[in-house]
Amino acid sequence: MYSEKISLDVSVMQDLFGISDNNIQAIENGLSVSVSTRDGYVNVSGEEKQVKLAIESLKTLEKMHKNGETLNDFAVSRAIDMVKEGQGDEMVNAMTDTIAISHSGTPIKCRTIGQRKYVDAIRNNTVTICIGPAGTGKTYLAVASVVGMLKRREIERIIMCRPAVEAGEKLGFLPGDLQNKVDPYLRPLYDALDELLGHETVQRYIENRTIEIAPLAYMRGRTLKNAGCIIDECQNMTLVSHKLILTRLGEGSRMILTGDVTQIDLPEGTQSGLAKCAELLSGIDDIAVIKLSSKDVIRHKLVGQIIKAFDKYEENKKPKKSNFPKK
Repeated sequence: MYSEKISLDVSVMQDLFGISDNNIQAIENGLSVSVSTRDGYVNVSGEEKQVKLAIESLKTLEKMHKNGETLNDFAVSRAIDMVKEGQGDEMVNAMTDTIAISHSGTPIKCRTIGQRKYVDAIRNNTVTICIGPAGTGKTYLAVASVVGMLKRREIERIIMCRPAVEAGEKLGFLPGDLQNKVDPYLRPLYDALDELLGHETVQRYIENRTIEIAPLAYMRGRTLKNAGCIIDECQNMTLVSHKLILTRLGEGSRMILTGDVTQIDLPEGTQSGLAKCAELLSGIDDIAVIKLSSKDVIRHKLVGQIIKAFDKYEENKKPKKSNFPKK
């Protein structure tokens, strides 16, 4: 049996082991190794290849801890996965860049390599299209990015919209005026803004039109100048709607389109235009198309596994190609 040891900072070791040594157990189970401590060192034993992966995972977790990342079983599983793919250091580097500061003073950072590529794309392009599954931070990172632009005075206002499409169920009649009727569809955007700016600031910005949150239907005929524009839930827009919103882009503006092509809520027979839009615009200068995956999920660790299970199911549903030539 092969054995190797590593010295870690005392504070790192305390957080690394976690409650009831849960984090260490996750490393042992994930890599089939045995982990123990002695004389200030962490000892790892098992098959040589697995031990070396475990040592590298421990080093990665130490770097994550120094970047302010909470060390839990989810962080451990992400570290192991990235180390296995030879991307441990790249993942740690992705966490060093602060996008914005939340209302509570918490720095907003990328937590995956895919998220870092997404944020870099927003910074370096006028239009960014991001396609990815639930929990990858598509909307939140877009909001954080435009809030940062507003604070740096790179833009004068924030415009956010999404199509008013119900997610798999009919909500029926909604009371109140037009704004009351569309607000439930826009709630995720309000939540992100409240966390980043504080509720009172958001309300003040809405009143003086520094921030505008509206359904997609409000955008026709407008030119959006000097604004950070976020178009959310784009999988629920047709290709015609994508053309409509993209041609609203005015001087000094940035536009971010986000969506998940696996969660389309359009009526049966209506084609989502998100994937086709990304295909048509891919390769055009100053337009970036970013695709996130289950590796970029930052919600509960089960979310990534759920997404993989559904993706596998959808893949198996596709008709298999025949090896026999057509007559």
